[in-house]
Amino acid sequence: MGNHSLLVISGASGVGKSTVLHRIFAALPQLQFSVSATTRPPRPGERDGVDYAFLTREEFHKRIAKNEFVEYDEHDGNLYGTPWKELDKANAAPLLLDIEPMGALSVKERRPDAVLIFVTAPMEEIARRLSERGDTPPEQIAMRLRRAEWEIAQAPKYDYIVTNDQVDTCAEEIISIIAREAEISIGGN
Repeated sequence: MGNHSLLVISGASGVGKSTVLHRIFAALPQLQFSVSATTRPPRPGERDGVDYAFLTREEFHKRIAKNEFVEYDEHDGNLYGTPWKELDKANAAPLLLDIEPMGALSVKERRPDAVLIFVTAPMEEIARRLSERGDTPPEQIAMRLRRAEWEIAQAPKYDYIVTNDQVDTCAEEIISIIAREAEISIGGN
């Protein structure tokens, strides 16, 4: 407990993590967000350098060669990574990384002080959420469900496991964990 400035959150695809993250940042405005790099194209409303650092595959590979990433991974045909320089932000204020389990475990290996939080949900609920999005073809849903099973199997390696069966309760539990671990007050004071 106390004064952990590097926090990592992971969760299976379709677990509702994005909604939970919005609530966390609203309740803890002093918390900084680590901007990951990716080769995927921006989605509507996403801004370069704010939501992600959008890179070409060539640029991403150049940065890998220069050892500029704490961790990186490829999924759904795109590369994602956490630049080392993002971790420097944790010196100024608590920093939250939203990354996949493989990356989270790499960060923990390099920074044992990092606090890992895993968000999970029952598989039936994940399947329902993925199919309700309406923008994911059935074969993609099947692939994401297989990946979700693997991701959930990594949860015991985390410091905390929080089930998102009710968004408000899940967000409140994670906000409480972060506030306690990073020694910050809820509401920004």
